[in-house]
This record gives sequence, structure tokens and C-alpha cells, in this order.
Amino acid sequence: MKSRHKAREVALQILYRYDAAASSPGFRPPAAAELARELQGHFAHFQTPEGLREYAAQLVAGAMTHAAELDQLLEKHASNWKVSRMAVIDRSLLRMAAYELIHLTPDVPATVVIDEAVELAKEFGSAETPAFVNGILDALRKAGQPTA
Repeated sequence: MKSRHKAREVALQILYRYDAAASSPGFRPPAAAELARELQGHFAHFQTPEGLREYAAQLVAGAMTHAAELDQLLEKHASNWKVSRMAVIDRSLLRMAAYELIHLTPDVPATVVIDEAVELAKEFGSAETPAFVNGILDALRKAGQPTA
């Protein structure tokens, strides 16, 4: 679905912004109401179509809310990698895709989630990012993580 791809792209950009800001002194993650306002502002500023906003917001809120849980799972399946040492774009993309795999499957097939993450990795990451993302997400899929 082309619209879900765009929603994932928008969500990734927002997650990247928050993750990059997290290393700034005094940063605190936004509370739910504040996050909702900031998402609406982002959507309005970048003229995100209405049909994409709900899915993008769901991905952002889910990845941010479940970041600690997702980081544990990602580290479990990322051989010799700590999430904190990953590139910001890789970490943001993996959190978003892992959230989608764990919490939104079977609404979205795992293969679609992984394919979409690899496409975003090609678009926004380094030359190594697509294989890195594919390997971790495929290991997560094969482990058959329970859905919430």
C-alpha cells in the first residue's frame, strides 16, 4: 500500500527527530497529550494527507511508548550490537518496524513490514542499513515474538 509506505516514512522522520534530540541536555520525551499536539503540528506543517496521519501517529506513539521493550528484543536479535550504539536512523527504523511486527501483525503481514523497513533503509540509511535491518527483523520474525 503506497499510503502506508508514506505513513511509515513520516513516522520514521518523526522518530528520528525525537531520537536525535534525546541526547540533548534536558530532553524529556513528550507526554501523550503533548505528543499528539506535536504530531498534529508536524502533519500540518508537512501537509501530511489525512489518510496517513492515523497510521503514522500509531507507529510513532507505539515505538516511543514501547521503546525499552523493543530495545531489549532488538538487542536479543542483533548479534553483538547494543541499540544505544546503532546509528540513529537504524535504531529509529528498527524500533518502528519491530513495534509494527509485534503489535500490528496480523493486520499487516510480517513480510510486508520487513520489506517496507528495508525500502526505508535504502532511502534513508547507509549502504549497510538495508541488510542490517533485514537481518534483525527477520530474526525477530523467525523467533515468533508474541503479539500484544
